[in-house]
Amino acid sequence: MKQLCSLALDTAQSRGASYADVRIIETRREGLETKNEGVASMRRTEDLGFGVRVIANGSWGFAASRDITREAIEQTAAQAVAIAQASARVKHKAIRLTPGPSYEDVWKTPVKRDPFEVPAEEKIGLLLRINEELMRVKGVKVAQGYMNFVREHQYFASTEGSFIEQDLTRSGVGYSATAVGNDDVQRRSYPASFRGLWMGKGYELIEELPLLEHAGQTAEEAVALLTADQCPSGKRDLILSGDQLALQIHESVGHPTELDRVLGTEANYAGTSFATTDKLGNLRYGSPMVTIVADSTLVGGLATVGYDDEGVKAQKWPLIERGMLVGYLTSRETADAIGEPRSRGAMRADGWARIPLIRMTNISLMPNEGTLDDLIADTDDGILVSTNRSWSIDQQRVNFQFGCEIGWEIKKGKKVRLLKNPTYQGITTEFWGSCDFICGANEFVLWGVANCGKGQPGQTAEMSHGAAPARFIDVNVGVGYDK
Repeated sequence: MKQLCSLALDTAQSRGASYADVRIIETRREGLETKNEGVASMRRTEDLGFGVRVIANGSWGFAASRDITREAIEQTAAQAVAIAQASARVKHKAIRLTPGPSYEDVWKTPVKRDPFEVPAEEKIGLLLRINEELMRVKGVKVAQGYMNFVREHQYFASTEGSFIEQDLTRSGVGYSATAVGNDDVQRRSYPASFRGLWMGKGYELIEELPLLEHAGQTAEEAVALLTADQCPSGKRDLILSGDQLALQIHESVGHPTELDRVLGTEANYAGTSFATTDKLGNLRYGSPMVTIVADSTLVGGLATVGYDDEGVKAQKWPLIERGMLVGYLTSRETADAIGEPRSRGAMRADGWARIPLIRMTNISLMPNEGTLDDLIADTDDGILVSTNRSWSIDQQRVNFQFGCEIGWEIKKGKKVRLLKNPTYQGITTEFWGSCDFICGANEFVLWGVANCGKGQPGQTAEMSHGAAPARFIDVNVGVGYDK
């Protein structure tokens, strides 16, 4: 592999590239799904290819191929240079990369049990047992279970002297119960919606979670929601569960701090950002309790790597510190725009056939103290909501609305009734500015997002958001309903 990488780099330089890097990637995927008493689908795929990225005459060029032969590597590297030279005819300014050290290293996701070595019978057997428990509850009409596994084996090399091998493993598991009755349909998911909890781990993730133990409660809540009261509308104190708070972080902090969006060079799928560079160090993003950290070194994170797809070493740094905007997600090309001498290592690509983009690393709200029970006891009049069902946010990441699977009304420190179809609405800085209680480390969980879209052609990336339940004061809830 090192010889093939060197061939790509030598070819690019001989054709006129001032910089080049190459990524050779082999990806294995497995997905299993059960529905009621049967297997709905089983998929296994393998993919191998490479991509060459170059700078020539001050412009980017990129080309890729699934043909891993010397001839194809030479042709593809030459094509990347030709594309860069053509692009240079209309460039606004020359590309300049911030400097950084080169590395020769090997990095692997820590894995206790290889998910691809676990027999399919064991995986399917567990999912079917979960479905059986869900279907025991009268009123549940559909029980679904999911497992997904990904392994990405990557070789990266650059003309600056780096040669890095990485073996990245990601696992996900979850299930849902759908209840029908009373002219209504309601769903409850565990451990989270959208196919469950994903982490940078092996099969041990599945073994660590109390999946069977929670099946009965999950099904009972789905049925109870059929006759629950509608979430009331108005201003209320709002408690977000950790899994819902994770998506709140993702949409209203993660995307707005991607520096390519801030600079206006990327707008597909999620727009640009209100958090422009003139606000760095000046914008009150949240209350003094709010500190949000980006960390690509965090054990178990979906975006945890040794190095990003530019060969920049994984790092940890603050985006929001005690409520103030203090950082962005950067690349070697963009770091200089905010006066930073080095990239933060936030460049990743969706496989070998896509050019790297600035993507979120693991972004977490730092815990404070107390348990969820403490938080509920401290709330006089509020609503607790859990498990995302829908989301919407504008192209500047200012106005948002979220819907959740389940809610509970809280009066004088106690849950007093179940609520269905809870929603809430806000403005990003006002919402984070109203945060007055964040639970402690014992409630902190790394919640994975495995379907973040960006770019054109579209790319999918995975990342985690650590969060413990938190409270926000005087929030608009029950938006869109009369009751």
